[in-house]
Amino acid sequence: MGAAIYMADELLGGRDLIVSQSGKVTQYSNKAYASKPGMFEEGSVIVLINEGSASASEILAGAIQDNDRGLIVGRRSFGKGLVQMPIDLSDGAELRLTIARYFTPSGRSIQKPYDEGYEAYERDELNRFEQGEYFSADSIKFNDSLKYQTKKGRTVYGGGGIMPDYFVPLDTTMNSAYVNKLFSSDTSREYLLDYVSKNKGNFTKISVEDYYKNFKVSDAMLNDLIAFGKKNKVEFDAKDFAKSKEYLRILIKAHLGRQLYDDSAFYKVINDINEVYQQAIKLFGEADKIATAKSLK
Repeated sequence: MGAAIYMADELLGGRDLIVSQSGKVTQYSNKAYASKPGMFEEGSVIVLINEGSASASEILAGAIQDNDRGLIVGRRSFGKGLVQMPIDLSDGAELRLTIARYFTPSGRSIQKPYDEGYEAYERDELNRFEQGEYFSADSIKFNDSLKYQTKKGRTVYGGGGIMPDYFVPLDTTMNSAYVNKLFSSDTSREYLLDYVSKNKGNFTKISVEDYYKNFKVSDAMLNDLIAFGKKNKVEFDAKDFAKSKEYLRILIKAHLGRQLYDDSAFYKVINDINEVYQQAIKLFGEADKIATAKSLK
């Protein structure tokens, strides 16, 4: 939470409310406001979110959206807004006791509900996918009883997570079950560790920019990855591989870049196929206009 408040304070001016925390016990309830001159209180701001954005990132997105400071682009966020206190148990285990919830400046609860029970809560991401939410904003049903207003009167909705101002559907055209198996098993991790251990010295004089522009994942590298997959009982699927071959090159290059350099290399590569990032670049010049004029429906 601290990092989210710090970042929001750099973007928000005056005494804008950033987030509130409310619990049954008064000592766990408080509010955080912008309190100092920020480094970027004026100028276009776009915040990228998707179904994996949770907790601190949702606090920041909610603060920017409810204060009409910028444009939120992507897909509805995860919905994790509980304040939990860790309690050590005698057997070495740890209990996390929920003591409060986080609320955006307009009063929306960030936490997605438990109304339909724990099993439904755990299946929420899968349910969103099956109901088409990742592919169409029209698949998302808003409850009128959870309607809120931003500082400038735009309509936003509660009910868990942050709904973006500009929806970007998930692009699955290059993905396949085979690729998912390579990355959900130990295959990709083992392959990358093996490759780095054998080849790291070849990259010592290559900058991140040179790596991004010039390094190519070869067919030989992909064949080695396939071999690692077979060792991990990931059966080769020729049809899926043909569909996802170029996508797989990008994934391997991005994850290899992270191993060789740092996160900056990963994102530099992966953003070439990040549909949310690409849309945000196109919208940047219109960010302020859209953020203050659009009402979510």
